[in-house]
Amino acid sequence: MGTTASQLGKDLLSEYQELTFLTKQEILLAHKRFTELLSREDKALPNPRVPMESILTLPELKSNPFRKRICHVFSTSDMKDGSLTFEDFLDLLSAFSDSATLEIKSHYAFRIFDFDDDGTLDGGDLEKLVNCLTGETDDTRLTPEEMRQLINNILEESDIDKDGTVNLSEFQHVISRSPDFVSSFKIVL
Repeated sequence: MGTTASQLGKDLLSEYQELTFLTKQEILLAHKRFTELLSREDKALPNPRVPMESILTLPELKSNPFRKRICHVFSTSDMKDGSLTFEDFLDLLSAFSDSATLEIKSHYAFRIFDFDDDGTLDGGDLEKLVNCLTGETDDTRLTPEEMRQLINNILEESDIDKDGTVNLSEFQHVISRSPDFVSSFKIVL
């Protein structure tokens, strides 16, 4: 563990602690796990990226139905490929940590559920969200009628301004009434 701490440097470690909701131990563990995903060649690079396919092998993400969206939301890659730098990885873990605020968690949940990245949750986003949660097999998929009814119910409950979509503030209003959201929106290494 000493080599991991020295690889990061005390100043950088302190900076990461100030900028995230993570403890020193959590940052060091994240660095260890991130480094394990790097190829030998990438370890020599100054700011290496781990491909999304490698990130998705982490047990903590492997069974999450939103795993690809999570990578895309936290990736700063210009190629929009879902690859993560160590700082992207820390941002992901910070947002999903127990210490992150309701506002931070709901902001990222909204971005993850906004599949078309247009700043609102419309019928298409809600359908994809439901399909991620129920699975997309013939056994679990909702019928078109069930899907339409569910989306109508969601919009009826959440769409305060009645524009046919759910914006971030409407989403946060709904989430604020869900007591177990904060405790269930987490990833722990």
